[in-house]
Amino acid sequence: MADTKVEGSGAGARLLWVFNALKRGDIALALGVTAILVVLILPMPSWTLDLALAVSMTFSVLILMTVLFIAKPLEFNSFPTVLLIATMLRLALNLASTRLILADGHKGTDAAGKVIEAFGSFVMSGNFVIGIIIFGILVIVNFVVITKGSGRIAEVSARFSLDAMPGKQMAIDADLSAGLIDENTARTRRKELEDESNFFGSMDGAAKFVRGDAIAGLMITFINVIGGIIIGVAQKDLTFLQAAETYTILTVGDGLVSQIPALIVSTGAGLLVSKSTATGTMDEALIGQLGGYPRALGLSSFLMLSLALLPGIPALPFLALSGLAAAGAWFSSKKKARAAAVEAKVLSDKTAVPVAEEPIANALQIDQVRLELGYGLLPMINGQGGQRLTDQIKSLRRQLAQEIGFVMPSVRIQDNLQLPANTYVIRLKEIEAGRGELRPSMLLVMDPRGEKIPLRGEETVEPTFGLPAMWCDEANREEALFRGYTVVDPPTVVTTHLTELIKDNMSELLSYAETQKLLDEQDSEQQKLIADLIPGQITVGGLQRVLQNLLAERVSVRDLPTILEGVSEACGYSRNVTAITEHVRARLARQISNDQENPEGFIPMITLSAQWEQAFAEAIVGEGEDRQLSMAPTRLQEFINGVRQIFERHAMMGESPVLLTSPAVRPFVRSIIERFRPSTVVLSQNEIHAKAKIKTLGQV
Repeated sequence: MADTKVEGSGAGARLLWVFNALKRGDIALALGVTAILVVLILPMPSWTLDLALAVSMTFSVLILMTVLFIAKPLEFNSFPTVLLIATMLRLALNLASTRLILADGHKGTDAAGKVIEAFGSFVMSGNFVIGIIIFGILVIVNFVVITKGSGRIAEVSARFSLDAMPGKQMAIDADLSAGLIDENTARTRRKELEDESNFFGSMDGAAKFVRGDAIAGLMITFINVIGGIIIGVAQKDLTFLQAAETYTILTVGDGLVSQIPALIVSTGAGLLVSKSTATGTMDEALIGQLGGYPRALGLSSFLMLSLALLPGIPALPFLALSGLAAAGAWFSSKKKARAAAVEAKVLSDKTAVPVAEEPIANALQIDQVRLELGYGLLPMINGQGGQRLTDQIKSLRRQLAQEIGFVMPSVRIQDNLQLPANTYVIRLKEIEAGRGELRPSMLLVMDPRGEKIPLRGEETVEPTFGLPAMWCDEANREEALFRGYTVVDPPTVVTTHLTELIKDNMSELLSYAETQKLLDEQDSEQQKLIADLIPGQITVGGLQRVLQNLLAERVSVRDLPTILEGVSEACGYSRNVTAITEHVRARLARQISNDQENPEGFIPMITLSAQWEQAFAEAIVGEGEDRQLSMAPTRLQEFINGVRQIFERHAMMGESPVLLTSPAVRPFVRSIIERFRPSTVVLSQNEIHAKAKIKTLGQV
């Protein structure tokens, strides 16, 4: 009993192992492929062949149904592999049936199994010629029509998919850069794109399997018929007619059993590759599109009705089809009307939703820079000129970033119906900083010498510098340029005015946040210096004040590393922002001297006399942060008159000299000069670079 129990347990364990192995898909697939290869070598009994043929037929139908119900081709991306397995299975069964037909065909029509006998007898209806013709038609349909068309579609789809891949990848990257999709979505779309390209490439090759299967079936059928007749007549003592009828029934039955699954699979392949651009399942793609146009259905109904009325034509089929088409047109139109009503209701509901009230906190926000235009100047924004205006403002921001050292705030452009039609206003932090009038269709002509312009036009004043000018027609451009006048268009007038106003007020536009942004954008090599400097030696606010002092005198802060080094040095002996600024200016001597050179390559300057140097030095009172200038009003007026006279005299001579002072009094002299001549540059001896060429024009 014990031995029997042990043996039974061993058999049960082996059965359990086989069952578990079949449950695993990889082992089951390996066994199935191995069985297909074994069929190519070993003979198969007729009952086993019947079972295998039924499996082949079921497998083909399953493939077709799967193709019909998937929403997109990539859901069945294993189709090329499935197609190869189905083709190998049919070829193996073809070989097995050929072996049985040639070996036992003389025994009767059931030599190769009941399935082949049934297909052969049913299709031929007792006449083997009819069977051969039907089999030939099936082969032609499969080989010439379906497989050839499917292969061509797969080939073209693979080529187009490969050609379109770079553009689709660029579109994905563009959506990712624009923030329309995230990184995971972009990765998924790239994977789908790669799978699509690989799928259609595989389908191009898999189509050759179907085509080769059709050719092999035709050749095997020819071999079976000729070989069977020869064997039956020469070896089995059958008459020619008996051999022809027996082997033809077997061969045609075998061919039909193999060609019908091949035709089903070929149809599935054709549906799959031709569905590459359609969305949804096959019924949604076909019925939804063919039945989605009521006019087409209505016209088809009318044509069917017309055919039914022709003499000699059977009326019933065409009348029935006409009625079906008319009913389809009616239902389709009703469906479209309901969809349109639903869409209109959804749209009305969306428009009926009350607009959310803008938060009151938004009223606290102010525009750093705003350009307001009268309605007559709006074509500069909406039309061709508008492109030029917006492009010039973009170029202005880039130019100022290169010259000044930080990016100015964005310029908000808006219309203002309260302004005169041709007037514009420039506001800085909501405060009007300048305005002017333009003639959108005319050109502004200016004489650099300040003389009267002898051209026909409208006299005016250039809004930026207050120079006399004239608005002239476009036709006078060539003449004005020939006379040496300066000719600018209205957008250039606006951008020039905007440039000068921003340069004059750049220090106010440099906020704490912008200062921190400048520090954060420095290279990693400068971050150590920044970490040592802030906040140990100076705060971000203190550095902001230093940069504002530089910008107030139009000194570029682009060389921020040198400025930070100068601040670090100055903080070693002073915390006074003015003293730190003066030290930084001395460190920027090369840059400042280069900015003040004239076209001849030297710096024209007017020096401050020793008397005035002493007067300013004696007028400075207080210590540290409390130092200030205390000079009698009469002396200040005397100084102002002297500076104005000498600078205006040189201005009439075409010179723009700088005023040179000692480092100790330069900030106080500048505080006086900027009130009546803000464009005059005041330098100290420390700010003149050692290699700079200078030319003294006079003395105050």
